Amino acid sequence: MEYNEENLGAILSNVTEFNDIKLSDIPDIDLYMDQVTTLFDMKLESLKRDKNDKIMTKTMVNNYAKGKFFPTVKGKKYNKEQIILLEIIYNLKQSLSLLDIETVLTPIIESIHKEENKFPPVEELYGTFLSIKEIQLKDFYEEFNKLRDIIKEKSEKLQGEDEQLKELVLLIFTLISKANMEKRMAEKLIDNFLKDNGTLLK
Repeated sequence: MEYNEENLGAILSNVTEFNDIKLSDIPDIDLYMDQVTTLFDMKLESLKRDKNDKIMTKTMVNNYAKGKFFPTVKGKKYNKEQIILLEIIYNLKQSLSLLDIETVLTPIIESIHKEENKFPPVEELYGTFLSIKEIQLKDFYEEFNKLRDIIKEKSEKLQGEDEQLKELVLLIFTLISKANMEKRMAEKLIDNFLKDNGTLLK
């Protein structure tokens, strides 16, 4: 694919398109494992980097169940709450380790088991997360274009005749640097506020 405005714009539009499983996508009836994995594959297909990638497999779901990442499944069927938690796990595992995901989800799961009011219902929490994510996608679209302007200005001052290649490499460097910084920030929040010595658990 040629590096040009049209192709870059198409990629940016694809990346900033809202691709999560909406609450309205999840039926109010409980689903069997095959139905759950099919739901994920259908709704999140555009997130695959390679067409052969699997979004959610039976093995993944079973491993999350064994690790107690969501409340115990009854009668081999998954309810709306459990499916939402699977979608949250899918989002988190793009950047966090399973240990960190477990740390983040533990107080939520405990609140469900104890029927406490520490957290809002999972459905409400997820709906709020999705609304925030929509804002993030719009912000990213604008920030990306501003970043390109900065990089274009900087790259023109560098030696070398291939302006597009210089811009592309700097763009990748900068995007990864920002992603790493945000990942480190999330890990610091987990380490300082959610682990055993965290103030929120005292």
